[in-house]
Amino acid sequence: MTTMLAMPKLSAMPNATPDPTLPAEPDRLYRAVTQRDPTFDGLFFTCVKTTGIFCRPVCTARTPKRENVEFMRTAQQAMLAGYRPCKICRPTEPPTDAPPWLPELLEEIRTGKAIRERQVRERGLDPDHVRRVFKKHVGMSLAAYQRSLRLGDALGSIRKGGAATRAALDAGYESDSGFRDAFERLFGVPPSRAKHTQHLTAGWLTSPLGPLLTVASDEGLCMLEFIDRRSIETQIEAVRRRTKLPVIPGEHSILAQTKQEMAEYFAGTRQHFDVKLAPQGTDFERAVWQRLLKIPYAETCSYSRMAKDIEKPGAARAIGRANGANRIAIIIPCHRVIRADGALCGYGGGVHRKQWLLDHERKNAGLFA
Repeated sequence: MTTMLAMPKLSAMPNATPDPTLPAEPDRLYRAVTQRDPTFDGLFFTCVKTTGIFCRPVCTARTPKRENVEFMRTAQQAMLAGYRPCKICRPTEPPTDAPPWLPELLEEIRTGKAIRERQVRERGLDPDHVRRVFKKHVGMSLAAYQRSLRLGDALGSIRKGGAATRAALDAGYESDSGFRDAFERLFGVPPSRAKHTQHLTAGWLTSPLGPLLTVASDEGLCMLEFIDRRSIETQIEAVRRRTKLPVIPGEHSILAQTKQEMAEYFAGTRQHFDVKLAPQGTDFERAVWQRLLKIPYAETCSYSRMAKDIEKPGAARAIGRANGANRIAIIIPCHRVIRADGALCGYGGGVHRKQWLLDHERKNAGLFA
């Protein structure tokens, strides 16, 4: 018979050397923890001396007493000080509110598996919740996503010379009329005119900071956004409206190139991007984005400096709005723009990601020297 050893009672963790790069004074950080302030998520970690656990500031576990915590700038520092990651908030994983089942479900759909309400319930998921998550992170419902994917495949088949009837059957339609109506609603033309139909192609890629949605036309990349960005639906709709083209899930050479170059960027082996861009915006926004592309890797620029460079010295706030309207994250590097006093300020993907990207570039800049 095996004798179970009693676990020793944890003693208080030793104090680590305070990190001067913390975003605020300890009392302010503790207030952020008590309020579970999402604006601090990713900027520091709470280390609980009495349990030996470290957490994100938004952790839903019971808030520890002030005298029992210290703060670290990075998860690595916390682990080097002897703390273990919390199993509730998972501080070693990128902050994102996209559920872990979403990428898995998208991958299954891409491989041809049909996901109906029964399959959703078999996974222990609520169909209404799944519909809301898809609407928020993908820009359309689960049913609409699968329908668009099938119709996109049908369009590709017809363009290659395939018969519309065969394409209808492959897309899961039992009648030509049902297929024709669905096709025309999505693309604006009947299948007979499909060879000359244009559309935007949507894809998906993973990163250390969470999944990103990609959208491209034949002219170039139109969108690269973190799927948990609050305004993701609005951004997708803006691209649709400006191009007057439907967005269809599928494969495209621009998306494949984007995926490859982004993987190299996150691996620290790429500083410049070669993928063709087709950003959708006003003339002023395009001028701002063009200036963003000139900010060197691992360097930063202030809003006021950018305003002077485009010969609009009083337009710092407008520059900020144009940055917020940028739909091609990282490649058009709005994360490199900071306030004149050095503060990070806002970022569509979250300040924690902005800090991570700047740290990542500074860490890898020397590799190309």
